[in-house]
Amino acid sequence: MTVRLPLPESNKGIAACSLVISLVALGLKYAAWAVTGSVALYSDAVETIINVVAALGGLWALTIAERPADHNHTYGHYKAEYLSAVAEGTLVLVTAFVIGQEAVEGWLHPHPSLAPYPGIALNGVATLINLVWGLTMLQAGRARRSPALVAGGQHVLSDVWTGVGLVIGMLLIPLTGWVRLDSVLAGLIALNVLRVGWGVMKDSIAGLMDQAPSPETLDQIRDVIADNGRGAIEAHDIRTRIVGAMTFLDFHLVVPGSMSVHDAHEICDRIEAGLRAQMGNTLVHIHVEPDDKAKHEGIVFWPRPDMPTAS
Repeated sequence: MTVRLPLPESNKGIAACSLVISLVALGLKYAAWAVTGSVALYSDAVETIINVVAALGGLWALTIAERPADHNHTYGHYKAEYLSAVAEGTLVLVTAFVIGQEAVEGWLHPHPSLAPYPGIALNGVATLINLVWGLTMLQAGRARRSPALVAGGQHVLSDVWTGVGLVIGMLLIPLTGWVRLDSVLAGLIALNVLRVGWGVMKDSIAGLMDQAPSPETLDQIRDVIADNGRGAIEAHDIRTRIVGAMTFLDFHLVVPGSMSVHDAHEICDRIEAGLRAQMGNTLVHIHVEPDDKAKHEGIVFWPRPDMPTAS
């Protein structure tokens, strides 16, 4: 599903919008719980409180991440986004525990909802708002390569699935007369929150540990180097990591020993320009080596500049 809403140009602006929308959703879900007394709707409201806290954390992280490099952080502050996502995942896990406790308590001491249908309507409106905004955040986060926005979008969308399940379940309670279904729904919410929290933490920890990007991204980088490295002999020992919106890349570029520094520099500039055009913000370090350092692996440019070409 594609959602296109007018968005602020900065990631920080999107995070600020997310905070406002989370507060609106929280108000609707609190009202839904207040009119029903439902354990499941209470659990959903508690989860939305975490959305508000996570939105605050995301806004802080993006504010830090947008700062330029300084003498204490010479590679920038991009990893602040991962710290925010790890913190959000931790909060989600704590929320799952709290909701689980409420589900057990509701199972042991069940009581009917006071006014289920108004509560269902209020929760449905909040769910629709979260659906639109969650998809928007996820798409923006992937397009801008922002871990904080992606984590926030995933969390909001998990709230959507929770809301859909709640609406269906709450409609079934007056139809079936099974009051404990309310507690079952709360337990399912806790399990879903656990699933999402684990996914957010796993992805964020991978980013903090400088996990290599996907094979598709690596192939894309290799193709750009191959397309723009004419004049060189080979490129090997290619290493890369992606931190938020920044790609860090280094490799060795073998050129003919007789090539001038000026010509080797032109090849490097051409490769760097191609990488930035394809990957966005990219910090490239190229170590130029003479032909006797060739390893005959990695990217071998053809035809080699030291070989005669057919006339």
